[in-house]
Amino acid sequence: MHIPLALTYDDVLIVPRRSTLASRSEANTKTRLTKKVSLNIPIITANMDTVTGSQMAIAMARMGGIGILHRFMGVEENADEVKKVKRAQSLIIEKPYTIDPDKTVEEAREYAEETGVTGMLVSNGDNRLQGVLSRRDFIFANGNDKKVRDIMTPREKLIVGNTYTTFEEAKKLFAQHKVEKLPLVDDDNHIVGLITSDDIKHIIEYPQANRDENGRLIVGAAVGVHGDYIERAQELVHAGADVLVIDIAHGHSDIMFNAISKLRDAVGDAQLIAGNIATAGAAKELCEAGVDAIKVGVGPGSICITRLVTGCGMPQLTAVTEAVKVARQYGVPVIADGGIAKSGDIVKALGAGADSVMLGSMFAGTQESPGVVMFKDGKRFKVLRGSASFTQSHTRKTAGLEKKKLKNVVPEGVESLVPYKGPVEDIVNQMVGGLRSGMSYTNSHTIAELQRNVEFVRMTGSGSRESGAHDVQTLT
Repeated sequence: MHIPLALTYDDVLIVPRRSTLASRSEANTKTRLTKKVSLNIPIITANMDTVTGSQMAIAMARMGGIGILHRFMGVEENADEVKKVKRAQSLIIEKPYTIDPDKTVEEAREYAEETGVTGMLVSNGDNRLQGVLSRRDFIFANGNDKKVRDIMTPREKLIVGNTYTTFEEAKKLFAQHKVEKLPLVDDDNHIVGLITSDDIKHIIEYPQANRDENGRLIVGAAVGVHGDYIERAQELVHAGADVLVIDIAHGHSDIMFNAISKLRDAVGDAQLIAGNIATAGAAKELCEAGVDAIKVGVGPGSICITRLVTGCGMPQLTAVTEAVKVARQYGVPVIADGGIAKSGDIVKALGAGADSVMLGSMFAGTQESPGVVMFKDGKRFKVLRGSASFTQSHTRKTAGLEKKKLKNVVPEGVESLVPYKGPVEDIVNQMVGGLRSGMSYTNSHTIAELQRNVEFVRMTGSGSRESGAHDVQTLT
């Protein structure tokens, strides 16, 4: 029996070459996520319930990447998570929240908390602007029984814009009048949109943000292949999801191709990402099934034990290179999912032909990841668990997502504590900085150049040891 050699990231190094880049800042990290969606940095957060909720997705889109919302919740809650991302930032909020002037202050507070906004426009149902209820009005409201009309700023005192108000015009109005919200109305005083000072600030602060054609942050969401996945996909797309990830452990299967066909009928030309796979044959079949990107990786994740439980998988570097050979022929982007432990691994994955990388455990434990901070031995931690862990299987069952008996569950992931890491922005900056440095070492101004310029060499265990800090006592 001939057994071929397969490699992962730690088995190879990239050969440096003469560079024309004067600084790593000259490296352009823009790439493709799917056939129609681009990213300014090639980093995606995984659709794990301890990694990506709406707060993570908002942070990632602002930095130029994207977050894929997990699916381990009800359909309505899932759609609401998408809406939170879409409402977090845009030049113009096309359908701003409104409240009736005859509602009480208490009712207004409850509605503000429910929707996650600090203020809203006032209208009595005919969509005509009557006033603005701001966070300042809430602060100085004397009693919860008063009506909204008693504490709002009335229409005659408002600064407003119109359908044609530009970004620069809005900036000038905010600076001149020191307001927090700029309602947009037509000639009949009907509300046509809203611009907030926070949105202006975010656009200035996050120039790399990935936004859709309406100026809203982009976001992805995962669906499965059982139960309510069609309804879920339709609701997610209706809520504004830019991409859908069909999320199963073994993507080269009849059930995946059946799901792709049904989802195409249900959501039309929505961008579909399918996976996970690990071979050229799987890549070919998914590309021919008409997906918009493929996700590669069976078993490389730090908390995944698929290879130990099933004996199946493929070392990640080889899996990526094999899938890329085929996907390029079809113009389908490749996502390298799992196995990324260092920024150098990102350079290797992209150099091997991947268009982007998906990370999970690296972003678990950050400020934006779902879950509460817990204390143990005086240190802060958060929980990280794999999507195929026993606990996650129980979560799915109790949420009504799957109807398996727990005694029949065979976990392919584990649950662990990870140290609290602070804002995710700090980690992303380190990863992107390392990527840009790697691009400068290979004379690559773009990701496409990196894919052409990379030359790999295999190394021994001694080479791996030599690559890290050695023969010294480190301080941390």
